[in-house]
Amino acid sequence: MNHSVVLYSSRYGAAKEYARMLSESLGCTAYNVKETPLDVAGQARRIILCGGIYAGGLSGVSWLRKNSRVLKDKKVVLFAVGASPWDEKSVRQIQERNLKGLPPDTVLFYGRGAWDESAMSFTDRTLCRMLQKSVAKKDPDACEPWEKALLEASGRSCSWIDEKYLEPVYRYLETN
Repeated sequence: MNHSVVLYSSRYGAAKEYARMLSESLGCTAYNVKETPLDVAGQARRIILCGGIYAGGLSGVSWLRKNSRVLKDKKVVLFAVGASPWDEKSVRQIQERNLKGLPPDTVLFYGRGAWDESAMSFTDRTLCRMLQKSVAKKDPDACEPWEKALLEASGRSCSWIDEKYLEPVYRYLETN
């Protein structure tokens, strides 16, 4: 599993923690995507990006698109980190939104991260509270899994970070 570089883009630490786990397991270095030396990414055979999901967008993907010349002939693996439980429909939406402009064989995996309103920026906390109020008005039986998780996490500090979410990534890397 060598010849990999792990990148991360993390506002609140969950994606960084998954990047740390991946880099330790793979025996490589994890870099903040904003500080990644292009020559390091260029020499890798595989680029693995761990990024948080914010309003459906995967943090760090814009760096990959901007530096697309570095991706030529490389395996690109995305590991999206969000507060919601895994849900096929939601993950498909994340793929559709974030894989555009990346190599066609780019793959995306998902792992659950953390939720801590006290650590959020004022803007993020305000937007989340507005969304929670809106979702709270819905019939609970009509809520999507992410909406139920949003309501359950409200006002709490939760961490669902678990290496089990990386197991599909490891299996993929063993064969690619």
